[in-house]
Amino acid sequence: MAVSPEEPERRAGWSRRGAAVLASLAAAGSCVAVVVTLAAPSGSSVGQAPTPSPRASALPEPGARDSSTTVLAKPAAPAGSQVEPERPDVVQFPSGATLPVRSASTRPDGSLAVPSDIRAAGWWDGGARVGDPFGSILIAGHVDSAVQGLGPFAELLTVSVEDRVVLESSRLRQDFEIDSLELVPNDSLADRPDLFSAQGSARLVLVTCAGPFVPSAGGYQNLAVVTATPVGRPAPR
Repeated sequence: MAVSPEEPERRAGWSRRGAAVLASLAAAGSCVAVVVTLAAPSGSSVGQAPTPSPRASALPEPGARDSSTTVLAKPAAPAGSQVEPERPDVVQFPSGATLPVRSASTRPDGSLAVPSDIRAAGWWDGGARVGDPFGSILIAGHVDSAVQGLGPFAELLTVSVEDRVVLESSRLRQDFEIDSLELVPNDSLADRPDLFSAQGSARLVLVTCAGPFVPSAGGYQNLAVVTATPVGRPAPR
């Protein structure tokens, strides 16, 4: 089955509030100055300079450094919700059947080197991983074999919307809920970048062969494509 890859990118940052703190203090200082100028203490005569109140005398002289405005930034640290993405090691289908997941690269012709063993799945190593906040995790496997018979991936031909699929990595576990099952012509996956792109929302895409089987035309004519979305965040195993 031909899968045409794309490559991912990502990142973020943080900012400080020192200027906002200084601006708010400057505004508060001018307010106090106006109050002191206009409000004479009780018993003073008009034209007589008012006695500065303790509040006014606490104001810093123009140009003087006010130590209360110093803002010390704490060292940056990862957020508690941040996880380190990992490649999937195990996939569990709705029936509870589990399969090991091996890394699978693309061949020079663009096809995915799916494991020949029907009891193993292939994760496209150019796609997203468990814990990635976006992109497609693409996993494929053979539906059957002339030697091994029908394989576990045949279950994908009968799944239903809202069925659950589970991915596990060395330290993470994440549930996915199936959104759709569709048949795609075997040679048209390159026209569906949404199925393997590293962009867009996080999703799991499972692929296997589907009928009809026409030996004279090269075998299976379609691909069964199951798309699922994450249920919550990845959890530690």
